[in-house]
Amino acid sequence: MNPPDKTLWLPDSIYRAGQFQARLGIACDDAGQIVELSAAATEPTNTIRLKNRAMLPGLVNAHSHAFQRVIRGRTEYRTRNEKDSFWTWREMMYRVATRLTPEDIYHASRMAFLEMALSGITAVGEFHYIHNQPDGTPYDDPNLLAKEVVRAARDVGLRIALLRVAYARSGFQTEPNTQQARFIEADPDVYLDHLTRLRKDLAGLKGQAWVGVAPHSVRAAPLNYLKEVVRFGNEQGLPIHMHVAEQPAEVSACIEEYGRSPVALLETEGLLSQRFTGVHMIHITPKAARMIANARATVCACPTTERNLGDGIVPIDKLFQEGVRVSLGTDSQIQIDLLEDARELEYHLRLQKIERVVLVGRVGKGRSELASQLFECATINGAQSIGAPNCGLEPGLSADFFTVDLNDPSIAGASQDDLLSSIVFSLSKTAVRDVVVGNKRIVENGRHTDQDEIIERFRGLQKKLWS
Repeated sequence: MNPPDKTLWLPDSIYRAGQFQARLGIACDDAGQIVELSAAATEPTNTIRLKNRAMLPGLVNAHSHAFQRVIRGRTEYRTRNEKDSFWTWREMMYRVATRLTPEDIYHASRMAFLEMALSGITAVGEFHYIHNQPDGTPYDDPNLLAKEVVRAARDVGLRIALLRVAYARSGFQTEPNTQQARFIEADPDVYLDHLTRLRKDLAGLKGQAWVGVAPHSVRAAPLNYLKEVVRFGNEQGLPIHMHVAEQPAEVSACIEEYGRSPVALLETEGLLSQRFTGVHMIHITPKAARMIANARATVCACPTTERNLGDGIVPIDKLFQEGVRVSLGTDSQIQIDLLEDARELEYHLRLQKIERVVLVGRVGKGRSELASQLFECATINGAQSIGAPNCGLEPGLSADFFTVDLNDPSIAGASQDDLLSSIVFSLSKTAVRDVVVGNKRIVENGRHTDQDEIIERFRGLQKKLWS
């Protein structure tokens, strides 16, 4: 008898075409692709029955700083500053960033990626900006640390876009900050050479790991540098990510230097495009939202981090009204739960506007319309933002998915019509039972194969850093 050449995953229902469908599974080949939708096995097929579970496309985390997992819970106190803010938090984060070895970065990243996998995330965009040794000199391999992050993602089983950050200065008319020495590559040609070398080194991991261009922000990359880097990204067809308008001080400094806000600068200089993702985009005007929409650019919101840092609320309602695609990121790793980020897009506006159901019209198209919009932010939009394989449980797409336990207390009793709303607005991460990437199960029954070892190594790292 021939060995099975396909795997048939059979849950109680799958989410496709905007609804849950019962008595249907997906058949996948050894290359990790979905080849057909089927309700029964055809020989030879390895059938995996997922009883009392619903299957959904894998979540895509479009913005992560994996190493910041080490500071979770370590910054939640008032400093001696008159007012604590993003800027005081940043200094605390920098102090840790200066101390991490390549091995430390691997173990910190692996811990963050493990948490992502356990919550249903199958692909991540890693906004990576620690490049150099602590004194600012490059390693013999200038991409050593980036490769440690990629290694961590691959060892956990996630797809990863290594969004290599271009960081040239501390800010406009700002003295160099010694704590940023590990980030700086002052010459754009040096940055592009390093990016090109990394891209070549990852070429053998097609679909598993790839690169993107990531100028850090308008304060960290002066205009000429920024234009050169973005031009390269456009010419090579790479994802282009950049922090934009996260803080009022950033907007003010940009206006002082260029006479324009960050979004206006990017628009007038021709730097916005469908490959561009602006991360945060909190302090923007309705006119800026239209500029983003006209360029077909994407916004990545990170609401859990943004509320933790006191950044402000992304005007998702204005962006949605303009038809802007919005993706999601876990950013500082204060909490890793992309569905929590999805629901916060709506919940933050409810608090701000003192009303409910802000992101759909007064008369919706269906009971799950809002949940569907938010779920797209966590899946389809994220995949488009980082250049990951298309999300969906359809033939021809990658077999990237997660399952949830229909008997989990957080969603038990939900009907087919209400299941997506229950998942988006109420699901506990403990309900995630299986996570599959390219037809390979990396989480089974709520556990990762290497979970105990990853946690133990991370515990050792934390003891070293903080004892």
